[in-house]
This record gives sequence, C-alpha cells and structure tokens, in this order.
Amino acid sequence: MIIDCHGHYTTAPGKLQAYRDAQIAHFEDPSVPPAELVAVSDDEIRESIEENQLKALRARGADMTIFSPKASAMAHHIGDEAVSKKWTRINNDMIYRVTQLFPDNFIGVCQLPQSVGIPIDNSIEELRRCVTELGFVGCNLNPDPSGGRWTGPPLTDKAWYPFFEAMVELDVPAMIHVSGSCNPNFHATGAHYINADTTAFMQFLQGDLFRDFPGLRLIIPHGGGAVPYHWGRYRGLADMLSKPALTEHIMKNVFFDTCVYHQPGIDLLFRVIDIDNILFASEMFGAVKGVDPETGHNFDDTKRYIDALDLSDADRQKVFEGNARRVYPGLDERLKAAGR
Repeated sequence: MIIDCHGHYTTAPGKLQAYRDAQIAHFEDPSVPPAELVAVSDDEIRESIEENQLKALRARGADMTIFSPKASAMAHHIGDEAVSKKWTRINNDMIYRVTQLFPDNFIGVCQLPQSVGIPIDNSIEELRRCVTELGFVGCNLNPDPSGGRWTGPPLTDKAWYPFFEAMVELDVPAMIHVSGSCNPNFHATGAHYINADTTAFMQFLQGDLFRDFPGLRLIIPHGGGAVPYHWGRYRGLADMLSKPALTEHIMKNVFFDTCVYHQPGIDLLFRVIDIDNILFASEMFGAVKGVDPETGHNFDDTKRYIDALDLSDADRQKVFEGNARRVYPGLDERLKAAGR
C-alpha cells in the first residue's frame, strides 16, 4: 500500500473561497454584509476530487492521501480569533465530507484556529473535535501564525506545552506547516515554507522539547527544508551547544516527508536521513503543479523519484506505508479495521 502523508484540498469548490473573501471583507469593514457559505453539494465535492487528486493518485500508483485544508488559505494572520475559528471549522468539516465520500482514499488531518497573540491552548478544542468526532488522525500546526513576521515564541517554549500535552493524550502527530506570507521578503511557498521547516528544526535543536515529551511526533514537510543539505552544520551546532547527537536529541520524534521535486534532492534526502524518519508525500496539489521540462513528468510526481532509488523491499515498504502507519497510529487503526 502507498500512503501519501501530505495532501491539501487546493481544488475545493469556489464557494469556499467566495465565503472567505466575504468573511475578510466583513471583518475589515463591518458595514459589508456578514459572510454566508452557499451550500456545497456532495456532487460538487466529488467532482472537485475525482477530476483532480483522486485522478492523479490513481495515475501515479498511490492508494491513500492524508488530507488537510489548503495550507496557504489557513492565513492565521488575517482577521481575529473569531474569524479564524469559523474559517477553520468550515474547512475541517469540508475535509470530513471528502473522507466520508472517499473513505478508501482520503483520511483527515485538521487545520487549527490559531491567531496572532492568542494562546495555542485555544486550539485544543478543535483538535479534540476533529480527532474524536470526525476521525482525523493528526493536525497541521503553524509555528508562525503571524505569517512571516515570527512574532510568537519558538516551538520549544512552554507556551506550546498545553497543546503538545493534548497531542500526546490523543496520540496524534502534527505536521509543522506555515500558511501564507504577509512579508514581501518571503515568497510563501518558495521561501516562507522552506524557512519555517528549517527554523523549526533549529528550534528543536536548541531546546529540550523531546526530553519533556518523549512520545511527541512531528513531521517537518518539504523534505525537512534545508536541513538534509546542511546536516553537517546541524550536527556541529548540536555539539557546540552541548546537545546530544541529532539521532538521540531530535530524530526519535521528528520525521521528514518526500515533497522534494527533483531526483538529486531525493537522493540526498535518503543518503543523509535514516529510512525510519522518511514518509512518502507529494503535497499534491500544492506548491509546484507544472511539468518538469527536463523529465516530461510532473514535478510533484514524487513516487517516481522513490521508485528510482536502490532500496530494499523492506525499506521501500517503510517509506511508502510502514512509517506513516507508525507515525499516525489512528490511520493504522482505521486501515486494520478495514482489513487493509
């Protein structure tokens, strides 16, 4: 079985974005009528999935996607807590409907109602709802709700601890995933995303988060940002900061996905990072949607890159399935219950 651990509902019916536009307009000018979501039918959802993610999933030889709302649209830096809570709930409910219409191919991961200056404690209620009521198996956690200004504390700060405690209690992982950038210095997907991945890893290196939460599981997407390429730098920094080796200090709890869009990058990832810490993913459809003129294949058809590696059958099974089932135990339980 091939499980893609990183997919977003970037093809949601246009009514969803129309609601968001109206919601923001009302927040910025209360004289504008409040936003109302026009009903989205099951047929509209089916069409948005069948002609896009599901079609590509089948064509590329994968079986299931761990599916979440569109990352760039989370936009925690826009509006206030009330705006974020309503927008988040609508998006998570839409993901739930996808998982109910296509239970064999999609399983949910939730957006959180984070907001600038608001304690992460306030996101625990939505996490619990999504896990216990909607059957979601994880969440996307934004380390920078300010959208590129980095005004909040690092992930190792105790301000995050109540949320991590809830994650451990519920036995769910989080993908560390920022949203849109409001800082013109940082292109959202080309800079802000990769910067955040790298920043999160360095925060973990500097802190002692996993000493306090040995059971916490976090996925750093996009191949771990710049980390694999600079692995020697981080090993050296750990030594300079009198931290344990990275394998003990971080890599029992942190995992990287394969959203790296060329063969040399995948080759490097697998050469540097232990096989037990790599989860197959494509981010389909996400940052890069085009066809690579050098190969004639989609940049985000990442299975092709894994297939080209000289891996044992056991290691290939870990990357495509086993690691995801271990990191997302709720997914494993659901698959076993379905006889898969």
